[in-house]
Amino acid sequence: MEIKKYIPNSLTCCNLIAGCIAISFAYNGNIKTAFLFVLLGAIFDFFDGMVARLFNVSSPIGKELDSLADNITFGVVPSMMVFYELHQLNCPDLLEPVENILPYTAFLIAAFSALRLAKFNIDKRQTNSFIGLPTPANALFWGGLLLLQSNYKDTEAFYIMIIVLVFLSSYLLISEIHMFSLKFKKINWKENRFCLFFLFTAVLLLFILSLPAFAIIICWYVILSCIKK
Repeated sequence: MEIKKYIPNSLTCCNLIAGCIAISFAYNGNIKTAFLFVLLGAIFDFFDGMVARLFNVSSPIGKELDSLADNITFGVVPSMMVFYELHQLNCPDLLEPVENILPYTAFLIAAFSALRLAKFNIDKRQTNSFIGLPTPANALFWGGLLLLQSNYKDTEAFYIMIIVLVFLSSYLLISEIHMFSLKFKKINWKENRFCLFFLFTAVLLLFILSLPAFAIIICWYVILSCIKK
């Protein structure tokens, strides 16, 4: 049916809309709700590619639209969340001369996410795995980390940690580090045991820590990717 070819792009647009809604919540400081819409966007992002392959209706416009949507949901949204959070935390005395400038470093996440997506679109090496941290994983990390903030009493230390992690995560997005994919091409324990082990530990962490667990899960993902390499 002709309608099939519109389904993947419709799902991609749902991802983009989820990202736009998340921005509005992040702007008003509702980090948890913003993060929930990022998760919703990630679900749409997962299924748009799957449906495109299933119906064999992938197209150049779909590829470009997917990157644009991803940069909104997984680039701009975490930038807005970090930007808001840096305005709420106590800036250390040492950094007071640049206190008004530092929150804007949050938008490096959006810039490097865009660069990572552009590289992904032209890099033929990333068909079965990733090179550099995928943008959805980076957004999930930031959402989980910022939800941990309420349990972290030393806000000045957390402020410094966020600034450092902005630069580190920006580097990881465009790095040459090979990251494994969670796409299962064959139902085979030996071939998939690494991914299954990761998924098992991820589900366990989510069960114990709920949404903040995503920060630990993505760190674990990066560590396991380096080990697997």
